Amino acid sequence: MMMDQGRTPAHWAARSIQRPTKLTECYAGEEPIQIALINNMPDPALEDTESQFLELLENAASELAVQVKLYSLPNIPRSDHRKEHLRKFYCEWKDLWNSRFDGVIITGTEPHHADLREEPYWGALADVFTWGEERTASMVLSCLATHAAVLHGDGIGRHRLPDKQFGVFEEQNTCNHTLTCGTKEPMCFPHSRWNELREDALASCGYTVLTKSTEAGVNLFVKKRKNALFVHFQGHPEYGAGTLAKEYRRDIKRFLRKERQTYPTMPHGYFDREAIKALTKFRNDVLSRQEQDRHEGLMVEFPEAVMGNGSESPWHSAAICIYRNWLQYVVSRRATRTVYTPAAPSRRATNQLR
Repeated sequence: MMMDQGRTPAHWAARSIQRPTKLTECYAGEEPIQIALINNMPDPALEDTESQFLELLENAASELAVQVKLYSLPNIPRSDHRKEHLRKFYCEWKDLWNSRFDGVIITGTEPHHADLREEPYWGALADVFTWGEERTASMVLSCLATHAAVLHGDGIGRHRLPDKQFGVFEEQNTCNHTLTCGTKEPMCFPHSRWNELREDALASCGYTVLTKSTEAGVNLFVKKRKNALFVHFQGHPEYGAGTLAKEYRRDIKRFLRKERQTYPTMPHGYFDREAIKALTKFRNDVLSRQEQDRHEGLMVEFPEAVMGNGSESPWHSAAICIYRNWLQYVVSRRATRTVYTPAAPSRRATNQLR
């Protein structure tokens, strides 16, 4: 998989990008690995998330030939600028139902309801899960998509945390599995979420937990559904080195705009001592002010210079290893695929297209 140099990931995402290798020679006449990336992140994070996943796939592909097509769930609010971005670089939603992919990646998004089934995109998301069970070899679910998948598949609800699970946490392998083959312990992965799925509930419904953290709980777990291996992450192996810093800055702005009640907790295990000292001073200065004197204009005093003193993405090698194993898994499943016939979308999916 190779990038079209000088262009944004949106330009090369839907291109067929190949390197001649032993593996592609072994599959002479075969198409590249077909991946659908369903990017549902809200506008401020849409293109960053797109880049993160595409770069991760670029690194994980190594000698594999991979083609990625971009989609986004309907009924997610978008600005005119982002609608134009989707129009240019993303496939129409109805195209998904007439396609067959080796693998699908579904990102999370920002929820607005405690019950995910009340979200306006729930119907379309549920249809993708059902479609993917028979039309793909594997689906990777990220964060909220993971929570939605287990709710849809087994009725497992998520639990609200007292504070945001935010930062970089050490994890251990809990069993031997193809996906974690070659990873080294301890692994570190970023987390950024207000809710969690608990291990006992997952185990009782037949999920296999592959990695977990003493502090952050379960991260990676899997379950076979009909023809597809569902791969779930509560964390974010796709994150870039500066993503948590950007989220922390965004959450501070939300606090200053009165969009959240509490000043955000600094990401765990992420910043160095110099950064922690400067960011703590800024927090104390803000909180020492009367509420009416707190406003977004205070960000001119934010210690921007230290924000680069954060993590150097120690999770990068483990993330690449897991995704490389995933790509190899979906290739291995090609031999077992049945003859493809297009699947008509359900009535609910059809309604989503109107």
